[in-house]
Amino acid sequence: MKGMDERSGEIFRRIVESYLGSGEPLGSRSLSRLLPMSLSPASVRNVMSDLEELGLIYSPHTSAGRLPTQLGLRFFVDAFMQVGHLSDEERLQIDRQIRPPNRDFPVESALNEASQILSSVSRGAGLVITAKSDTLVKHVEFIRLSPEKALAVLVGDQDEIENRIISLPAGTTSSQLTAAANFLNAHLSGLTLAEARVRIDKLKETIRAELDQLSSDLVERGLAVWSGGANDGRSAQLIVRGRANLLEGVEGAEDIDRLRLLFDDLEKKESLSDILNLAEGGQGVRIFIGSENTLFSMSGSSLIVAPYKNSEDRIIGAVGVIGPTRLNYSRVVPMVDYTAQLISRLAGKTP
Repeated sequence: MKGMDERSGEIFRRIVESYLGSGEPLGSRSLSRLLPMSLSPASVRNVMSDLEELGLIYSPHTSAGRLPTQLGLRFFVDAFMQVGHLSDEERLQIDRQIRPPNRDFPVESALNEASQILSSVSRGAGLVITAKSDTLVKHVEFIRLSPEKALAVLVGDQDEIENRIISLPAGTTSSQLTAAANFLNAHLSGLTLAEARVRIDKLKETIRAELDQLSSDLVERGLAVWSGGANDGRSAQLIVRGRANLLEGVEGAEDIDRLRLLFDDLEKKESLSDILNLAEGGQGVRIFIGSENTLFSMSGSSLIVAPYKNSEDRIIGAVGVIGPTRLNYSRVVPMVDYTAQLISRLAGKTP
C-alpha cells in the first residue's frame, strides 16, 4: 500500500495485534515503548495520522488510542499475518476428539466434536454445516398424464425416486418424450444435478443438432424442475457450539442488538446455503471480515470457513468459526483447515 514504509508498517502491526489480543485501543505513548526503533510519542502520533488517512485505523474517542478499521484488518490479514502451523501434539488432540479410537464412531458425532473444538480454540462459535449431497442421476423418464402434462421421473443412484409434474409444449408427441429422456440418460447418468446443469449448458449445440425443438425444450424443462430448489437439492443442517463465547465482553444495547442479529441470521435456513456457497467459492480456508460477508454484515462478525468433501471430491459441507472481528486469525485458520481435511477423510470413507 502506498505510504506504508517499514516504520508505518511496524506501528500498524502493533495496533492490530494489540486489538486482536485485548480489543482495546493502543495509544501513542504505549506504542513508543513497544517499538523496536526509537520514536517519540509525537512521532508515533504523526504516523498514526498518516495511517488514519489511509483508512487503516481510527480513533474510537477523541484523544484516545487507535483501533484497526475493517479495511485495516483485511490489509493485516493479507499482508502481515503469518498463519501458524499446528504442532504434532495439536493435530493428535484434534484427531482424538473428532475421531476417537472407535471404528463405529459415526460421522455425525465427529461433526459435533468438530464444532466443539473449533469453539474452544477461538473467541467465537464453532460451526459445522452438513448437506446431503446432490442426487446422482441414474435414470430419467417422462410419462404422459394428459395432452398438456407429464410426470418427470428421476431415479437416483441409491434408487430413490423423485417425481415432478411438468407442463408440455403444445403438440408434444410420445416419441419426443422418449427422445428427450434418452438424451438425458445418455449424457447425465452418474452426474449430480448441479453437474448436470453445467453439462446441459455445454451441450446446447448438441441438443439442437440431435433433437427437434419440442424435445430440446423437454430436456431443459425436465432438468429445471428437479434442480430448481432453494438449496440445489441439498438439505442442510447447522451445528453451532460456543454461542456463549460470543457474549463475552458484550456491553451496551448496540452490542446486544448486533449479537441478536447474528443469532437471527444463524437460525435462517437460507443462511446455511449462503455459508456453503461462501465455502465453495474458493480453495481452502476463506476469511470474511465484517461487511465483506453480506450474510453477517449487520452484526459486524467475521467468518472463517472451509469446505469438506466426500470420496468423489464433491463439497458436502463446511466447517468454520464465526465471531467478533478480533478473532485470532493466525491461530484459527490452521485449525479450521486441518479440521476440514480430517472431516473430508472421515466423510470419504466407504462404509
